[in-house]
Amino acid sequence: MFQNTQNSRIKLVFLIVIAVFIIVIIKVFYIQVIEYRKLNTLANSLWSRNLPVGADRGRILDRNGKVIAGNVTTSSLILIPAQIKDKETVAKNISEILGVSYEDMYKHVSKKTSIERVHPEGRDLSYEIASKINELNYDGVYLLKETKRNYPYGKTLSHVIGYVGIDNQGLSGLELMYDKYLTGTDGSIKYYSDGKGKKLSVPEVYASPVSGLDINLTIDLDLQLMLESELDNAEVKYNMEGAIGIVMKPKTGEILAMASRPSFEPEKYQSYSVEVINRNLAIWSSFEPGSTFKILTLAASINEGKVNLFEDKYYDTGKIKVAGSTLHCWKAGGHGEETFLEVVENSCNPGFVVLGNKLGKDVLFNYIDKFGFGKKTGIDLNGESKGIIFPLDKVGPLELATTSFGQGVSVTAMQQVLAVSSIINDGNMYTPYVMKSISERETGLIIKETYPRLKKENLITKETSDLVKYALESVVANGSGHNAYIEGYRIGGKTGTAQKVGSDGRYMIGNYILSFIGFMPANDPEYIVYIGVDGAKGATQYGGSTSAPIARNVFNGIINLHNLESTTEGMPREYFWYETKYTTVPDVRGKTIKEAKQLLNGFKLEYSGSGETVIMTNPESGKRVKEGSVVKLMLN
Repeated sequence: MFQNTQNSRIKLVFLIVIAVFIIVIIKVFYIQVIEYRKLNTLANSLWSRNLPVGADRGRILDRNGKVIAGNVTTSSLILIPAQIKDKETVAKNISEILGVSYEDMYKHVSKKTSIERVHPEGRDLSYEIASKINELNYDGVYLLKETKRNYPYGKTLSHVIGYVGIDNQGLSGLELMYDKYLTGTDGSIKYYSDGKGKKLSVPEVYASPVSGLDINLTIDLDLQLMLESELDNAEVKYNMEGAIGIVMKPKTGEILAMASRPSFEPEKYQSYSVEVINRNLAIWSSFEPGSTFKILTLAASINEGKVNLFEDKYYDTGKIKVAGSTLHCWKAGGHGEETFLEVVENSCNPGFVVLGNKLGKDVLFNYIDKFGFGKKTGIDLNGESKGIIFPLDKVGPLELATTSFGQGVSVTAMQQVLAVSSIINDGNMYTPYVMKSISERETGLIIKETYPRLKKENLITKETSDLVKYALESVVANGSGHNAYIEGYRIGGKTGTAQKVGSDGRYMIGNYILSFIGFMPANDPEYIVYIGVDGAKGATQYGGSTSAPIARNVFNGIINLHNLESTTEGMPREYFWYETKYTTVPDVRGKTIKEAKQLLNGFKLEYSGSGETVIMTNPESGKRVKEGSVVKLMLN
């Protein structure tokens, strides 16, 4: 019995030993095979250190691939205190190179940390300073690649692009909105050290940084630079408080150029006030539009069948009474009898009050709502304002009257551009946008793309749109917008002169926002331009005198950039006595010299060749030239 009990115990012990042995084998196998990578990573982390290598931020490019925001490579100073032997000497020499105090630098080299970034004095080091530090060849002192945001065109498009902080994080504008796409993935240099932080003789491992994605804009940089130049000139000429410029394609909603004044340099944003750097006036600032708003009243009146521009007439005495108040026309004594086409040409306030009364408040404010006033346009930029529109239940006869000619409502420049674009585009409204696509730099692979988006359609009829375009072309050819006229090109538009409201709610004396909104070609608009000048000094206080000439220069820029051909179609200009007149060179090819002289009466003639028949002229027939110009006749 005893022997059997002893054998059983031996067997039990043996089974326990085998079980323990099997468990140990399984555990070893688990550690060596299954948990190897995890444990190896944990072990490496105890004696490996990573020195960061900065990644390039994604670029911001215009529609033609020109870089508006890029990067420059700089150096960043990194210290590993445990590897620095003579801390006093290192602190002294580096502090002298960087121009900082010895005490501050000694704190850096003596810090109880594995890696110490010298911030901010050791960031964005120039090549010259980095070279001096590198020549010291100190252990524990590293210069690592870092990228700094670079804006090669300075203030250009600054309110749209925005700016970044010292760590390349987006803080405003597109830099902020698309930060997650623009931000790259930093690389590293991995080295190994012992428990005291001293570097081990193990090869370093380099992990390459990955650049951020590129943002491709609808902006045309050449056109943007030209718009910026025009606003700069106006700033010098008028000593103005502010200005806004927008160029858009009405058929797609693509923003081709957008600028505000005052402006700022993104790389030096700390030097400017918060109001300057964070307010894109084109979408943020709301103000009374003045006469540019009359385009909406005109479109609504035509679309509702309330007016015939050519047959209906109005007698303007220079003022009109509404609810006990007297509203004045800009011209003292009025314009006398006018067709309503002339009411538009003359920008006659009393005439538009009549149109507003014909529509009634319900209909007019319905059109105001349909065309997007009082709401954000949906443009892909932050900081957009809604503007202010009278609540319908607060609209009386006086509010209806003033709204009809653009007073008492508050709108943004972008809202005006969008509404007028819809009116001249057969009543079709496209959402405005700036971001065209997001793509990989190396492959060009498009990650995200924006297409023209029809927001609303058939807001007015095509017939109404055509009549409005005709009327606004007449405004430029024969009316208040004549300073935007360009010989040989069809331009439509409307001026605006809006008295500013002070902080006390009263209109300011002699302080206006002068504006012009125009489009080209007038019969089939491809471009719409808005120019607004705030608080111009020493200027004639009319949009037609101040803003229209700036818009004309922008249109001329578009013509030159895209080599647009002139046309003999469209409305001829009515000239004032003091203005240079233009005329068209008649076609005299195949005519005799005698016949050609009769047709070219008023021109100075020169001849080349011999014979009696004209085979060619210079300038060519159909060209618009100054009256009295020289025309050379080539004879057979």
